[in-house]
Amino acid sequence: MATPDAIQDSSLQNDSGHEENSAQENYRGVWDGRIGFGRKAALLVVDFMQGYVREESPLFAPGVVEAVANMPPLLDAARQSGTPVIHTNILYHAPDQVDGGIWVKKSPVMRAMVAGNPFAEFCTEVVPDSTEPVITKQYASAFFGTSLASMLVAMGVDTIIVTGCSTSGCIRATAVDGLQYGFRVMVVRDCVGDRHPDPHEANLFDIDSKYGDVIDRQAAIDHLLGG
Repeated sequence: MATPDAIQDSSLQNDSGHEENSAQENYRGVWDGRIGFGRKAALLVVDFMQGYVREESPLFAPGVVEAVANMPPLLDAARQSGTPVIHTNILYHAPDQVDGGIWVKKSPVMRAMVAGNPFAEFCTEVVPDSTEPVITKQYASAFFGTSLASMLVAMGVDTIIVTGCSTSGCIRATAVDGLQYGFRVMVVRDCVGDRHPDPHEANLFDIDSKYGDVIDRQAAIDHLLGG
């Protein structure tokens, strides 16, 4: 019978007998490119809605609470620097949410996102300014079925600074589509959140590897303020 130490040692090898390495080592030199900021950025604030930060909500996500709390300095920097700020929310047509299609069948918890439900209101820390557009969407990506790409192109934006929730859902989908529409994607680690740290970290790793750059809040603020 194999000893615990032998089992632990064997776990370091794959089926070919080669030693396994960490994800970072495995990706190094293959999926670790950096794109950096372009000429003009916009701050995208994705779905920071009350349903994700109120404990009585089935959508409650502790990581989103922290992300929302981290937003004001970044939002202030964007407004101070004249950087376009675009918000998104999710709203469905009551009572049947037919515009949610298969998604609300797969994830019926989303049916709470209807006008008049407090869970569908913006978090107080990130309420849009009257001059900031709000794009209403029905699916995960901020680009799918919306005018976001056209709006960004018209403003001359080539870089989107992505914040919001959730990391494994709407943030990932928006990052993938942002890249596919030709934008440089910067996801702010401190300002995105999820229900659980495991999918949060896994998706940040994957986004940073393949679809954009994951940066911290201070790096985003420094860029916006010319630091």
